[in-house]
Amino acid sequence: MTRRSLISKLALAAAPTFAAVPREESHTLIHVFLRGGADTLNLFVPHADDRYYRLRPGLAIPVKDAIKISDHYALHPAMKPLESLYKEGRFGAVQSVGVDNTSGSHFDCQDQMEHGDSMHGTPAGGGWLGRFLRLNATDSTSALSAVAIGTVLPESLRGAPAVSVVERIEDIALKNSGDSAKAVQALKAMYGADVTLLGQRGVETLDLFQRVSALQGKGDAPEHGAAYPKDGFGAGLREIARLIKAGLGLQIACIDLGGWDTHFFQGNASGTQAEKIKILAEGLAALDLDLKSHRTRYTVMVTTEFGRRVYENASLGTDHGRGFALMALGDRVKGGRVLGTWPIQAEEDLNVNTPGPGGLHAETDYRAVFAEVLRGCFSAAEVTNVFPGAALKPVGLM
Repeated sequence: MTRRSLISKLALAAAPTFAAVPREESHTLIHVFLRGGADTLNLFVPHADDRYYRLRPGLAIPVKDAIKISDHYALHPAMKPLESLYKEGRFGAVQSVGVDNTSGSHFDCQDQMEHGDSMHGTPAGGGWLGRFLRLNATDSTSALSAVAIGTVLPESLRGAPAVSVVERIEDIALKNSGDSAKAVQALKAMYGADVTLLGQRGVETLDLFQRVSALQGKGDAPEHGAAYPKDGFGAGLREIARLIKAGLGLQIACIDLGGWDTHFFQGNASGTQAEKIKILAEGLAALDLDLKSHRTRYTVMVTTEFGRRVYENASLGTDHGRGFALMALGDRVKGGRVLGTWPIQAEEDLNVNTPGPGGLHAETDYRAVFAEVLRGCFSAAEVTNVFPGAALKPVGLM
């Protein structure tokens, strides 16, 4: 990293003054995005509704395989790792959440959701998480307040005061060909003499590099016997757990799990979708076990851009729908429930009363759930202006 590139990176971070040592009581929201439009109707199985089985003769989860959690719902068998968390009241869902976008376009619906917008209002600008972080920045905000796991900055974090896009903790470092410790000392001496915001930011960022460097080789192994899936999603969750345990002031962590666009040969209790569900469930269960000693310090929210249609298609898959089940995990979640009415449309009603793709009605505005999760994680936070013009009605999830 050259001096010029370091200055450029520091200059990109805006307004707030970052503290070198974050507050230890900070809470972390982990935002998991299931890219591709997940069929949550097969994650939370409406086993008591005959229409589900009539409309999905080849894709419905057989009653004998489903994990019954209420008189109405059951979990997909691949969700088994999360069954105990549901029964403990730490894992729950809101049924029929959605955007007011009926295009059925992955790009349009993801874009709208990540920006926190409505089809019928003025765009708020930037991403919803970026706005949240910008509106609530204080002098105790960490320079590592937001992290996206991967190689691309998600739209939801656009406009944040500072964001790191990383695959591993080790990516957060001053990379040079010589002695890093000497390089840091030299840069600190240079920026320490600069009383401007840039100079202060430089010293604080270098302090952060040193704190992260001290973590390398420590806390790599998951605790309490947690076993993450051996894929990118599992590795990413493990890195998020390391950051939380390190107490670096992480407020927002974003991670994607793609591959949910199941138009063809979706499968039921086994198959393409079941494999994805298994990765999701095992990953979240491993994270929760790894962070067993830190459970008061994090909340997971799992979303997707839209659900799938109620009925299966001719290719033994499901096409783009509307409402989906948004999931949440953590000590602050009022779990053990699937909130929302059961709004499955009868076969003859599809596309009659609701324009666009058939399926579950988008009964609950996604922004109301996002806002409630933010308030649940950060009680004193300014949330209203994160979603200007939205009717942020109570949902009961947090």
